[in-house]
Amino acid sequence: MAGIYIHIPFCKQACHYCDFHFSTSLKYKDDMLQAIIKEIKLRRDYLGEETINTIYFGGGTPSVLTADEINRLLDTITQHYDVEIGTEVTLEANPDDLHQQKIAALRQTAINRFSIGIQSFFDEDLLWMNRVHRATEAEASVKRAQDAGFENITADLIYGYPLLSDFKWNYNLNKIFELDIPHVSAYSMTVEPQTALAAFISKKKQPPMSEQQSAEQFAILTDAMLQKGFEHYEISNFCKPGHYSRHNSNYWKGVNYLGIGPSAHSFNGHSRQWNIANNATYLRSLTENNIPAEIEILSEADRLNEYIMTSLRTMWGLDMDKLDTISASASAGLLKNAKVYLDNGNLQISHNILTLSSSGKLYADAIAAALFF
Repeated sequence: MAGIYIHIPFCKQACHYCDFHFSTSLKYKDDMLQAIIKEIKLRRDYLGEETINTIYFGGGTPSVLTADEINRLLDTITQHYDVEIGTEVTLEANPDDLHQQKIAALRQTAINRFSIGIQSFFDEDLLWMNRVHRATEAEASVKRAQDAGFENITADLIYGYPLLSDFKWNYNLNKIFELDIPHVSAYSMTVEPQTALAAFISKKKQPPMSEQQSAEQFAILTDAMLQKGFEHYEISNFCKPGHYSRHNSNYWKGVNYLGIGPSAHSFNGHSRQWNIANNATYLRSLTENNIPAEIEILSEADRLNEYIMTSLRTMWGLDMDKLDTISASASAGLLKNAKVYLDNGNLQISHNILTLSSSGKLYADAIAAALFF
């Protein structure tokens, strides 16, 4: 099984914290769709004969596409790839795009899962982030999607920024529970270089993010999710039993995937590729039947470290036996490096599976890096 990710590089406006690749001009949307369709055809052999069981429209804001445009892309995929019946097909969407007419049109496509970028249910926070939508739209979009028959919904939330008090954070979480959303992705606000937020902080127009606030609100998050019966199956992801994101879970489990569109990444177990993050160059290259991608052949150490980084983030953990299939006796070296974290309780091991403890989840990236080969 394998997945396909399609990057739609357009947004209505730039969120202050975002460093993903996108353009706020839709001038070349038709040209981009033609180029993406061509790349889908050209990359047919990348995944070999593997069956596709997840398709993910990300961005950018793929909900700027019409239902007809989405169908054109999906039809091209099904014509050139072996797509499993019941494939999870996710569309990232902004609440302001999910009006009643749009949702009705999307019901006529193969889209069966929405990832809705809510971020907050407070207008002042959304304005601070420079989001397009408002709180009432966020709530209404979820209800409209549910009324139309979309049950597989995930909501994005952000915590750990100056405007977000613990009271507001608890309100946001309770609103998610009230709306009966079965999956939540919650991210600590990070300050990426070259973003508006980074510039505001450097010019002292905004205070820096607080690591203590982020840690405390992460604890509020995990406690609230546990009390409501959600599984904490990945550092930033929670779901009711059976509502895992199949596409993202494939990333964390090392399943192969193909990335289509500017800035999209691909992985086939032996190499990693990434398309250029430049719309004009991408369009020009595809008109010449060239894919503007760089490739990195993964060394044994790269493959070990890739598995360590992704598996440790999940509740399924790091399987020592699988580690040894990548490199003989690798588990012995890893356990030696892991001893300090096992001793201090940040890591735990059971049946040859290494997992992060509740306290260890706060330091997931640092612990994974310390275990690298």
